Amino acid sequence: MNVSLPQNGSAELRVAFEAVAAAAKISREYYRGNFTVTTKDDMTPVTQADVECEEAIKRIILDAFPAHGFFGEETGRTKTDTEFLWLVDPIDGTKAFVRQYPMFSTQIALMHDGEFVLGVSSGTMFDELAWAERGRGAWLNGERLAVSDIAELGRGAISTGNLKSLAQSDRWSSLGKIVATADRIRGYGDFYHYHLLAAGKIDAVIESDVNILDVAALSVIVEEAGGVFTDLNGARIDLQIRSVLAANAAMHAKLLSELQGCLG
Repeated sequence: MNVSLPQNGSAELRVAFEAVAAAAKISREYYRGNFTVTTKDDMTPVTQADVECEEAIKRIILDAFPAHGFFGEETGRTKTDTEFLWLVDPIDGTKAFVRQYPMFSTQIALMHDGEFVLGVSSGTMFDELAWAERGRGAWLNGERLAVSDIAELGRGAISTGNLKSLAQSDRWSSLGKIVATADRIRGYGDFYHYHLLAAGKIDAVIESDVNILDVAALSVIVEEAGGVFTDLNGARIDLQIRSVLAANAAMHAKLLSELQGCLG
């Protein structure tokens, strides 16, 4: 994948591009299975590729911006009182990576004074690089992104991701009504359905089990493409987010009315 930095891109975007390129080189080398896998305390897998990708990303970012904070999936958070905070998931979708299917990505976001202002999402094996800066639009491989204008649920294409918590809640029947009404229900998952949403190829994403490192960058991309990105209760994204409802504005309002009261 060879995507040029946009001419009006910031210094921060330039560094994020450099970091995802370094991570892509590492993850491609390991993808065919030549790596060790260990299990973290939360029972999720971590590989050599996760660790080495994050080390490379962290080095590139902090060499360029030593005063910034860094919050990584594998190395945790530094400098909690900084104006700028980078949020990084070096391989989002490690379980996919371990089983050698390509639904993994590298996610890099930048928060400034509590607002997410930059997002870069690299779907390495898809050769997809999406990015956005606040107020400058969203892009995928150099093409401007825009969400759809489909407002009727009966015409909508909706993708679901992790749903375990929602399935265990008393709001599971609300999702059932959506499934019964929507034109199409798919489970593209991970980074990919957010790329599709921002490009106007599907109309909504519903997930009940995420963390901020999974979706910080993607939230900027979807919003800059004209979409709405909240949790299942309609709350704005923050560091504590655990669920996602993302869609174009009209579809988001209709889905939220069905899902109001779901897990946050």
